[in-house]
Amino acid sequence: MHKIALGYIKTKLILYSAVNKKKAGEQMFRLFCTPPTRSKVAEHEIFKTAEKLHFIFEGKNLYGYRCNPSPKKVLLLHGFSSTCQHFARFVQPLTEKGYEVLAFDAPAHGASEGKVVNAVDYSNLIIRINELYGPVDGYIAHSFGGISVTLALEKMKTDAHLKVVLIAPATETSSAIDGAFKMLKLNNNILRTSMDEVIMDKSGRPTEWYSIRRAIKNFPGQVLWIHDEDDDVTPLADALKVKADNLPNVEFIITKNLGHRRIYKDAQIVQRVVNFF
Repeated sequence: MHKIALGYIKTKLILYSAVNKKKAGEQMFRLFCTPPTRSKVAEHEIFKTAEKLHFIFEGKNLYGYRCNPSPKKVLLLHGFSSTCQHFARFVQPLTEKGYEVLAFDAPAHGASEGKVVNAVDYSNLIIRINELYGPVDGYIAHSFGGISVTLALEKMKTDAHLKVVLIAPATETSSAIDGAFKMLKLNNNILRTSMDEVIMDKSGRPTEWYSIRRAIKNFPGQVLWIHDEDDDVTPLADALKVKADNLPNVEFIITKNLGHRRIYKDAQIVQRVVNFF
């Protein structure tokens, strides 16, 4: 069924690109911003005793948790088609160190409402969480959460005391789009160019601007970047370009055989992240 749906979408996009270039780009952008699945997992035990949080964000109900209220706060940020439930393993060790842990499902994810979300939406959500429940002292961000938090931090006042952990982050939006085209087996330059034009029209910035490599140079805090050699979702090659920049505030850990999702579940990685704080 999934292959049939992808085949239908691909055919539709190709037809649009031949008839209406702008419409095709808009359709592809919407598809890119639509999680292919909504992760439906049971509420983790550690969140059952946490304070339930809820607020309206851009007309949608957003849901999350606050664990161990404290002046020192860490915000957990999940990736695309994921949920904050997957990051429950970080809660207890952080609370034992005296941190308050905040965790939310992004729009169109988990318990939160919505059908589409992009990095700008997610970054604005991070800013709003800071306004409502912050200020946040540290972030642990996976994949899509990584590009989103770096964009948010550019807009916020930050200092050298802020700490950010990026786990297999989506380093370059251009690479993420290329990956979407590859998944759909779309080799259509007209459609690819049209999507870039849509991003420019909607945001006033080119696709290449949505880049951790660009944004992180404006961040004065400490960064722990963890990436796996065998990541088939967010290319290590993009991360290595940042590593080659030799930024003094960015520490890299390159792992092997953990891939894109096992990496944040690995006990040694969890401990290394907690030690960073």
